[in-house]
Amino acid sequence: MGCELIKEQIRVAAGEPLSRHVLKANPRGHSIECRINAEDPFNNFTPSPGTIALWYAPGGKGVRVDTHVYSGYTVPPHYDSMIAKLIVTGATREIAISRMKRALGEFMIRGIKTTIPFQQEIIAHPDFAAGTYDIGWVARYLEERKA
Repeated sequence: MGCELIKEQIRVAAGEPLSRHVLKANPRGHSIECRINAEDPFNNFTPSPGTIALWYAPGGKGVRVDTHVYSGYTVPPHYDSMIAKLIVTGATREIAISRMKRALGEFMIRGIKTTIPFQQEIIAHPDFAAGTYDIGWVARYLEERKA
């Protein structure tokens, strides 16, 4: 939409209308965000605190990583397990999905378990590519994986 989404959300929450340029804007492009957590997705998403032995974040056109961690950083056990946000953009949904697949594949974090392998499964799933999912999809997928 070409706007600062958070700014617009705050405006609306404060009782103000959306900005005029947002009301007239046409959607353009696609974005996908994966929240990288220090959790073991194959053990009921158990927290995975510890020291990050290796941190290598992906980059390139349409790829952004928001984080505060680095090689040698110790993920504490007492706080939110999110350690990064991986955001990709593309002119089409297909391009954004392709960029996310690449970025997840290039992301290297050693020393702790992360949600990256699970996110790779989801982004590669035909339901995700087709957009045929809903709020209960992940729970159903996890049950199917157990069977």
